[in-house]
Amino acid sequence: EVQLVESGGGLVQPGGSLRLSCAASGFSFGNTAMSWVRQAPGKGPEWVSAVGSGGGRTYYSDSVKGRFTISGDTNENTLYLQMNSLKPEDTAVYYCAADIGGRFAKTYSSAYDYWGQGTQVTVSS
Repeated sequence: EVQLVESGGGLVQPGGSLRLSCAASGFSFGNTAMSWVRQAPGKGPEWVSAVGSGGGRTYYSDSVKGRFTISGDTNENTLYLQMNSLKPEDTAVYYCAADIGGRFAKTYSSAYDYWGQGTQVTVSS
């Protein structure tokens, strides 16, 4: 059974940092393209970042480029998202997503067929 479990969300002040984690199981993590997608209240899913299988190329949306960093640990089967210089508009539920069978990262959320339950990130003073 594919499982994706996010953690690390919380309340942070503008300009602060958070590191999200996604523990993956039930599939070959090292051979799978992974992504982070977020959804703000009242809005649709917004693709944030993606990485190809085995630590391949990384991609970022324009809204987070230069502030967020995606990475993965194939020994721990865990995906990370380091978020720096957070802004109030980053407030959303953040989901880890997997493109099972896909090796190359895609820059749109509908490409990813398995999602975790999400972790809330709130940026507010």
